[in-house]
Amino acid sequence: MTVRFAGLTALDAVGFTVRPGTVHALIGPNGAGKSTCFNVLSGVHRATSGSVRLGERELTGLPPHRIADLGVGRIFQNLALPPRATVEDSLMLGRHRLTRTGFLAAGLRLPSAAREEARHRARVREIAAFVGLERELSRPAGSLPYGQQKLAELARALCMEPRLLLLDEPVAGMTADERRRTASVIAGVRDGLGISVLLVEHDMGLVMRLADSVTVLDFGRRIADGAPADVQNDPAVVRAYLGEESAA
Repeated sequence: MTVRFAGLTALDAVGFTVRPGTVHALIGPNGAGKSTCFNVLSGVHRATSGSVRLGERELTGLPPHRIADLGVGRIFQNLALPPRATVEDSLMLGRHRLTRTGFLAAGLRLPSAAREEARHRARVREIAAFVGLERELSRPAGSLPYGQQKLAELARALCMEPRLLLLDEPVAGMTADERRRTASVIAGVRDGLGISVLLVEHDMGLVMRLADSVTVLDFGRRIADGAPADVQNDPAVVRAYLGEESAA
């Protein structure tokens, strides 16, 4: 895909494939085009040319809510949890697109609405346990430590039952222990849930340990694509991103 803004090329014929059930990392220096790529994939921006597909489904040009409905979840860099809502209620927001009961039935507390809500809350508890937050469900989301708030955001995205999860710097600002815990959860998303993950992350140690494949951008162009070890040793990547010292 190619993306241009006011005559400037943000992405220049960039293409890659996220294989089902894998973690694919998208890396590059600041300004390389990673955020633009995520914005196109999630429908925030439209590509000037090219296409985006999820399996056999064409996503090009669809609005963000339709892309989410089709199974693409996204976590942003900044926290976006309602701070006063409980963790459980925050995760329930992720179930909204899966809700079939109408507002009237829910407002009247009809049996069908009550049964559906019970099913959704049961699934929320399962996902909270998956990320290690089962004991925090009744706490206000804003009262959690930063690392747990980020895990709650990941859990909320998982509550959407996505096929592809876009993670934008998921461990930025975390302690070493929080980074290890979050990396373990992301590996579980792939290995235990079979969800594909596209990851933007500046922690190269985490990328090399966690990713099955890596795409490297520089000035809006793809300069490398392949297995982590191969990308790490690619001279173009060393020059553009990892630094000359890494070549030693």
